[in-house]
Amino acid sequence: MATIVAYDLGRIAYDEAYAIQCKTVRELQNGSGDEAFFLLEHPHVITRGRNASTDAVRASASGLYGRGVELTETDRGGDVTYHGPGQLVGYPIIRLLEGRRDVRRYVSDIEDVVIRTLSDFSIEGTRHPVHRGVWVSGRKIASVGIRIARWVTSHGFALNVATDLSYFQLIHPCGIEGCEMTSIERETGSRVDMKTVKRLVANHFADVFDRAVEFDTMQESTSNA
Repeated sequence: MATIVAYDLGRIAYDEAYAIQCKTVRELQNGSGDEAFFLLEHPHVITRGRNASTDAVRASASGLYGRGVELTETDRGGDVTYHGPGQLVGYPIIRLLEGRRDVRRYVSDIEDVVIRTLSDFSIEGTRHPVHRGVWVSGRKIASVGIRIARWVTSHGFALNVATDLSYFQLIHPCGIEGCEMTSIERETGSRVDMKTVKRLVANHFADVFDRAVEFDTMQESTSNA
């Protein structure tokens, strides 16, 4: 069984994390690097994916600036989403092997990782009949936006753990007008430890993708980025 290292990046700027992803993808594609699973939080940022609708950002530039929110374009699929403190972002950089080279299956597997994690908190996560991501009683708790190049994955998912949900009012989440967001803390009514969620996610990821997982901090990896 292949081993994947789960790196805890802490809170890291979107552009910095993107550069680490790109470096890891290149090395995996050319055979000089290994698979990695980056777990992190971002400062306040709204990202627009390749399929972003023009009116998905509701706030003006001055409105975003007033709340300390950056707006950036990205090369993942999907529409518009918000990242910020209290939200767990997962970026798996893995090679999809024969038999798993199916984009829809990969997205469903990522959703499954989140659904299994939510079950550890007695939350029933479900799939939406139309929209991707993970939902709880009609409220969205996790978004999925990916990129696959030469069957190497990047980007991933964003799971609201203790997120300030008011920031989602700045956008139509994932381009869905009227979409209500939720979080683990909102659903459970209690404080949740982010490190615990990261470890649960990594373990479920390893189970779903048939890998052993090792845990590490990012000090060694960032020194070589």
